[in-house]
Amino acid sequence: MKIKVLIADDNSFIREGMKIILSSFEEFEVVATVEDGAQAVEYCRSHPVDVAMLDVRMPNMNGVEATRLIAMEELAKPLILTTFDDDEYVLDAVKSGAMGYLLKNNDPERIRDAIRSIYNGHRILQDIVLDKIKSNLASSASPAPSAPSAAGSDRIDRGSFTERELEIMSLIAKGLSNKEIAKRLFISEGTTANYITSILNKTGLEHRTQIAIYYLTGEVKLSDDE
Repeated sequence: MKIKVLIADDNSFIREGMKIILSSFEEFEVVATVEDGAQAVEYCRSHPVDVAMLDVRMPNMNGVEATRLIAMEELAKPLILTTFDDDEYVLDAVKSGAMGYLLKNNDPERIRDAIRSIYNGHRILQDIVLDKIKSNLASSASPAPSAPSAAGSDRIDRGSFTERELEIMSLIAKGLSNKEIAKRLFISEGTTANYITSILNKTGLEHRTQIAIYYLTGEVKLSDDE
């Protein structure tokens, strides 16, 4: 069964170009292309859509408001496609229920992988988008990052790790490989390996299994006897 994708963008060149790109992958069916957020919401209300790919700046209704309605009514999984000029919308879109936030200048294969991941229930935020979120939060009192749910994780010295390192530790504890983690977080395998190396250096641990034990128990164990 193909993944049904709706494309909403007021730029006809981008709209039709994205349709051609996605249609080149057998796993997708572009069910509609629309010019604004209002049309996107209306279409999703009357037709089955798996992933709604939305531009941010559109007339009548922007992508953030469309995302809010689509997510609230559970009409589809919203994916925001943006440019660097749309930085101010990042937090609003994520808060409104966007499952993904992606730059338009990505390679077709990365956009394909993002849609596939979002369809399977994963959230996709590019590193550059995460950086923008952190920059925005730094200008105000930012809440503490929500703790990943795992027994013992609340005993970890969270201040010693970045938010991304904690996320990777939680995925290692769930048994995911580097390749699976890279796909889940939409980063390269090399970047994943670099994060793991950083975690090992900070903890004095030697390999992934020990990271998983540390995350699950909150204790550093330098042997695998237990």
